Amino acid sequence: MTPYHQFVAELARLAHAGKQFPLGGFPKPARPPLPADAPRALIFSPHPDDECIIGALALRLQREAGFRIVNVAVTQGSNKARQAGRWEELRNACDYLDFELVETIPGGLEKVNAASRSADPAAWQASVAVIARILASHQPEVVLFPHDADWNSSHIGTHYLVTDALAQQSPGFTCTVAETEFWGAMATPNLTVECGLQDLGDMIAALSFHVGEVQRNPYHLLLPAWMQDNVRRGGELVGGQGGAAPDFTFATLYRLRRWADGGFQKIYEGGRHLAAGTTAGEILSW
Repeated sequence: MTPYHQFVAELARLAHAGKQFPLGGFPKPARPPLPADAPRALIFSPHPDDECIIGALALRLQREAGFRIVNVAVTQGSNKARQAGRWEELRNACDYLDFELVETIPGGLEKVNAASRSADPAAWQASVAVIARILASHQPEVVLFPHDADWNSSHIGTHYLVTDALAQQSPGFTCTVAETEFWGAMATPNLTVECGLQDLGDMIAALSFHVGEVQRNPYHLLLPAWMQDNVRRGGELVGGQGGAAPDFTFATLYRLRRWADGGFQKIYEGGRHLAAGTTAGEILSW
């Protein structure tokens, strides 16, 4: 036995023990209210639970820069029998994180995928109009949504849905865009966001409120491992090939750009690491 065998054994023990932990039902932590005119960040979530998985940057913007975080439930899943249950689970998860929640239409949008964008442009434009109205109503400073190769058809569809809706905003509309990843890794992320222990614990606890999903597949317990791998990838993909990995334990990767003049604009060359202890709001001035 080496220390590494003990390390692996402890990881396995913790993963097994975590399956016995309660799912959801945790009391909402007390947090000071945000002013009504606080800046807003919108998360466009393809499915209920994405807000907890990719939300490290949003959570830091809330806690470090006083942002109101609004989760837009683009769909409520494809299983109609589960949609009402998933909506209730989503409400509970968002409430735990103090995220506001917006429904697109009752039951969520349908056929949010690239194929529908081409095959049924009229229905697609109706969905785009829903997202465009939400953007116009909230006037967010930051928008989070999946990148264009995030594998899952609804994730890719959400990318194009939000991009098309951004293009319908008034000519002076600008915001910071943080593209997210989960199912398909980005080839060109440019931001590594460290996730502290308190934030990650809160994200996993919130994810456990999606009871019906994590009972089927306890992926909430794998979130730390995914974030550890993001540190590995971020060291090279964001920091540069051959560069030293940031001294983070957990992190999420994003592609940060600016939406201005009707399209995506680069904010900076190369990549950056946002360490814990650095105010997340600094991304707006880069």
